Amino acid sequence: MRDGLLHPLQVEWDADLTGGDPLGWPAYSDVLARLPRGDSVLTGRAAAGSGRNEGRYVVIAGRFDVLGGSMGAVHGERVVRAYRRASLEKLPVVVLASSGGARLQEGMVALAQLARTSAAARAHAKAGLLSMAVFRAPTTGGVLASYGSLTDLRAAQPGATVGFVGPRVVEVTTGVAPPRQSYTAEAAFAAGVVDALAAPGEQAAWVELVLDLAEQRLPGRPLPAPPGAALTPPGDEDGAWQKVLRARARSRPSGIDHAARMCDSWVELRGADPTIRAGLARIGPHRVVVIASDRHARTGRPGVAGFRLARRAIALADRIGLPMLTLVDTPGAEPGPAAEADGIAGEIALTSATLTEARVPTVSLCVGEGGSGGALALAACDVSLMLDHAVASVISPEGAAAILARDPREAAAFASRLRLTATDLVALGIVDATVAESDPAVIDRAVRDALERARPGDRLRRLDRVTAAWVR
Repeated sequence: MRDGLLHPLQVEWDADLTGGDPLGWPAYSDVLARLPRGDSVLTGRAAAGSGRNEGRYVVIAGRFDVLGGSMGAVHGERVVRAYRRASLEKLPVVVLASSGGARLQEGMVALAQLARTSAAARAHAKAGLLSMAVFRAPTTGGVLASYGSLTDLRAAQPGATVGFVGPRVVEVTTGVAPPRQSYTAEAAFAAGVVDALAAPGEQAAWVELVLDLAEQRLPGRPLPAPPGAALTPPGDEDGAWQKVLRARARSRPSGIDHAARMCDSWVELRGADPTIRAGLARIGPHRVVVIASDRHARTGRPGVAGFRLARRAIALADRIGLPMLTLVDTPGAEPGPAAEADGIAGEIALTSATLTEARVPTVSLCVGEGGSGGALALAACDVSLMLDHAVASVISPEGAAAILARDPREAAAFASRLRLTATDLVALGIVDATVAESDPAVIDRAVRDALERARPGDRLRRLDRVTAAWVR
């Protein structure tokens, strides 16, 4: 396709713009005179899909064959105008980035385009509109440090150089050659900077998936079968400790496993902490943002990066007006010294505040263990559900026993005292209802019904009622 476009271009915009020579750079005027129409970026409106599944979007495509895709005044102006038209026409934006950065021959005039294009991208976002980018070979400098990185979702072409500064400049600037695998699409993917790796033949399909014009399920995974006695361990007489052990079983599906079953489509929002997963998903008739715990990844305890991903997902749902589902299953937030030094308490607080402030309907389902503030930061939703064998508590029974009895071996007794079963929490008013977990279809139906009836603001109203019942 022309200039590497993914879908047919219905109309091209502003190709007649021409630039000047603000620095009087030697021979630059001659270079400008020979540039192809439209400079180093192509903008316009494209169409993806067909029939009932056709969707229009605004395309901003970098042209590395034109002065290394560098962004000068014309490039910046075309991008700004494209974002403004996208806002007026209420269309998503797809950025196909390929650039070496700001155009050196235009100096600070070129650099000013970083601020202008960033502002235009943010204005589009504030209008509640979706954006995505594909980082091609290479994507560096000012384009990456402006509108390219302000998109909601990002994919990168395998093998592409991706980084604020290219490796050659890094070596000249620092005197040290960077590791060979750094500044690559693969390194960006491993760090959670991009959400997907998409080869040239896969990029159109990824864009269609993000635009909700196609479906792709989240792969499931096998879990170990429970040993014969796993569901009936010895414990206290009312079964609270048994339910704690059942909720923690390695054979029990975690949040991401339930997401793989109930979501008809999934677009990953990638983070650096595998204990928290997030995605743009479809559940029946609902397009939703899903945040799912994975207690079987590492320790199951989310760290700072996990909560940052959760905040990104909540903010996306809130901005583009999608309901949100959280599938909670964690023993609690990461308590180690590295997490402490990185500000884990503040990240939990910010995640909790972002969730309670969201203007969209929110639903939570505790599918295993809801441990302390690390779980509540994901669970304080308009409709709060628990599987009937799930548990949630202010602290683990072992932690309570260690603090109050100085003996963690008393955990089973403290499990009962903490009133941590789903039935207990419904009685306290913390949770709206329990869901029978024996039939996956019952779980899926309960989630869909909750998405239908959730109303923004009920999350705090419920917790206010709980508090009022115990304040005199």
